[in-house]
This record gives sequence, C-alpha cells and structure tokens, in this order.
Amino acid sequence: MTSTAQIGVTGLAVMGRNLARNFARNGYTVAVHNRTAARTHDLIDNFGHEGRFVPGETAADFVALLERPRILLVMVKAGEPTDEVINEFAPLLQEGDIVIDGGNAHFADTRRREAALRQRGIHFVGTGVSGGEEGALHGPSIMPGGSAQAYQSVGPMLERISAQVDGEPCCSHIGPDGAGHFVKMVHNGIEYADMQLIAEAYDLLRGVAGLDPGQIADTFRRWNAGRLDSYLIQITAEILAHSDAATGRPFVDIVADQAEQKGTGRWTVQTALDLGVPVPGIAEAVFARSLSGHTDLRAAARPLPGPNAATLDAQEAARFADQVEHALYASKIVSYAQGWNMIQAGGATYGWDIDLGTVATIWRGGCIIRAAFLDRIRGAYAADSTLPTLLADTRFAQEIGDAEASWRTVVSAAAQHGIPAPGFSAGLAYYDALRAERLPAALIQAQRDYFGAHTYRRTDREGTFHTLWSEGGKEVEA
Repeated sequence: MTSTAQIGVTGLAVMGRNLARNFARNGYTVAVHNRTAARTHDLIDNFGHEGRFVPGETAADFVALLERPRILLVMVKAGEPTDEVINEFAPLLQEGDIVIDGGNAHFADTRRREAALRQRGIHFVGTGVSGGEEGALHGPSIMPGGSAQAYQSVGPMLERISAQVDGEPCCSHIGPDGAGHFVKMVHNGIEYADMQLIAEAYDLLRGVAGLDPGQIADTFRRWNAGRLDSYLIQITAEILAHSDAATGRPFVDIVADQAEQKGTGRWTVQTALDLGVPVPGIAEAVFARSLSGHTDLRAAARPLPGPNAATLDAQEAARFADQVEHALYASKIVSYAQGWNMIQAGGATYGWDIDLGTVATIWRGGCIIRAAFLDRIRGAYAADSTLPTLLADTRFAQEIGDAEASWRTVVSAAAQHGIPAPGFSAGLAYYDALRAERLPAALIQAQRDYFGAHTYRRTDREGTFHTLWSEGGKEVEA
C-alpha cells in the first residue's frame, strides 16, 4: 500500500466528514477511515469528486496510507471513545508521528493524553474546532495546542483550511498540551453567555416593548448593521422572521422552551471555580439552560404572584429598544472580559503563554461567536498586552459608560415586569462590584471569623487578626 496521504481523518460523522472534505478541497490527499466502513464508502461515493480521498478499511491499512511524519486527525465523541481510538492507533504509529484530537475534549483529558503519548515519542495536538458543520467544511476557527514542534508540521495545513479574515487565518498555535482545548472550552462558555443575553433581549422586546417576533427580527437586523454585527445576531434575526409551515405561527413560538447543552459551558464554570475566576455571566447562562429543562419545577411555581405590567406605546417601545441595544452591548463586553480573564488565569496556572490578542484574532471568523468587535479586542491587547481586564481599555470603558444608564433602566424594567434577565443583571452586578470602593465582603469575612475563627486582615495595618468574640471582643494577632 503506497503512502500518499498528507493527512488522515478517522471518525466520519458530520464534523469529521466535512473537515476531510475541506482538506481535500484545499489540495491535500486525505486518507479516510471509520469504524463503520459504510461511512467511508459513502463519503467517497458522494464527495470523491471534490478532491483526492484514499480509503483505509482497517486501522493498519489507514495508517499505512499516511506519509511520514504521519498526521492523524481523530474526530470521535469525547471521553472514552477518544481514548479507545488513541489506544487502537498508538501501537501502529512511530516516533515523530502526530495525533490531532479535533473533538470537544475536556482540556484535562488532553493534558493526560499528551503526556502519555509524549512518552512514546508521539505528538498529541488537542485542537479546538468551532463553526459547526458549515464551518468545518468552509473554514472553521481552529485552536491547536500541543508542542511547537508539532505545530510546524500541522500548522500550515490547519491554517489553510481555517476561515480567513483580512487575509489572516483564524488559526494559531495556542500553547502546550491542553491549551487549545482550554481556549475552545472558554469560547463555548462565552457562546453560552452571548446566546443567553440575546435571548433576554428578545424576551424584553416582546414582553416590555410589546413587539412581535417579526418586528424584533427587524430590530436585530438593524443592530447587526452596527456595533453588534455578529453571527449570532444575524441568525437570531433569521429565526425570528421564520414562520412555521404547519401552523403559520412564528417559529419561535412552536419550539419548546427547554434549551439543551452538551457540557462545555458547565465545564467552563466548574473550571472557573477551580481557578477562582468569577465568570457570573457564563454561570448564569448555564443555570438558565438548566432551569429551562426543569419543567415540573416551573409548572409547580407558575401560580406564584408577580407583576402584570402593561407594554409600552410605540414611541416608548422604540426608545426602550435602543436602551436594550445598549444593555446588550455592555453585557456582551462584560461576558467577553470574563472569558479573557479566565484564559489569562488558565495560562498562568498551567504554564501556557497564551497571546490574548491572538485569541481574538482567530475568533473573528469561522466560529460561533465571531463578531466585528473582536477586532477591537485584538487591538486592545495589541496596545497593552498586560490589560488586567477588557473593561480597563479606554474605548471599551467609554462605551460602557455611555451605555450604563440604559443598562440600569433595562435591568430595572425586567424586574418591574417580572421578566427574568439573569445575564443582564449578572453583568451589571459584576461591573458594579469591580468599580465599588468597598464591598460587603468585609462583613462576610467578619462573620467567618466570628463562627469559625477564620481570621481577617485590616485596612490600617499589616498582619492577620482574630477577634475573641466570646471573650469580650478582644483582638489578637493570628
């Protein structure tokens, strides 16, 4: 069997199949393999005209088709299935060969796999891929981790098939071992927050402004022509304008209000807790999805009292829609800032030197959260790579300042009308907590000292102290 393929793809479900087609369309000879051979033959029968594919019936046949150093892209379900595929192929590989995992793996699993394969002289490149099935075919955002040496081999290929914005590939080496999958995880967390904020904006425009889905679609189209220009705003307008063929009703009204999740948002929140990084915007989005699925709990609580506020007149509705745009933009900046803080903390904890501006660069195209303002995030970190938070960037700070009054009005209106807006509310609370001169955390720490002798620090002198609460309140140095 002649070794002619520059890359091999095993796992030919939708994402794997489309990435294989993307490589072939870009001039690479692609070896293809699937545990169920019928999928391999189906790909070649239907898409063989798009480029050069060579099928591998067995794992050994598949590996034999690859040129050295062999580059093997694994596109199977995360978790045990990925381990099973790695264990199947690793004995067939040689020193210097490269395994790419393009699935939604947990970064901790990626670190484990990278270390194990490194002991065998095999490079493991945990790679985040965002953009869904269309992105996989036409150009996704790609976040590869692993060694710099491995990236020298796989980088040009991945950059070539990635989305391109202003002549730049939406792909760059993120950092060692699990860095790529970590950044992809945070991307998905931000995606959860972004989608929740958009959903809250829709709910407020409908419940407070009294707009119907078609009118809200027009509003979102107008927003998409401005600073909120993004993929998610664009598709939201299309969804809201769509009518159900069977009933003629707005499509959004016939979809069950139970948002599902695959787990990456939950991983983001869990990891943020481990790192001690506050990401309330992402957390509230995860909890909102979870709550939506608790239909029995929601049904039991539905009779609870709440306001019956009237909707606004046309002039008030137009003004309120503008305020919602301000609130959405400000909350979006805050959520992205939380994500970048988490990437910064992850890099410091795990020894990854992640370029925060580069992350913004590769998210400008291909991925689900692609948005025009990512170019400005890149610019902010290019101007100051040590920014403690995006909110400290002069331009973003000014924009949030301009939006602040509207943001507060919208959050107040949500409470007054009984419309849940946890994303907007959490974003504003985070903003206010950062800017506060003092936080009530002082009282919490005093409580901890009272019931658990957990000590405290003072504002007026160095040291750690404890008050003997049962002995007349005498203070001692701990």
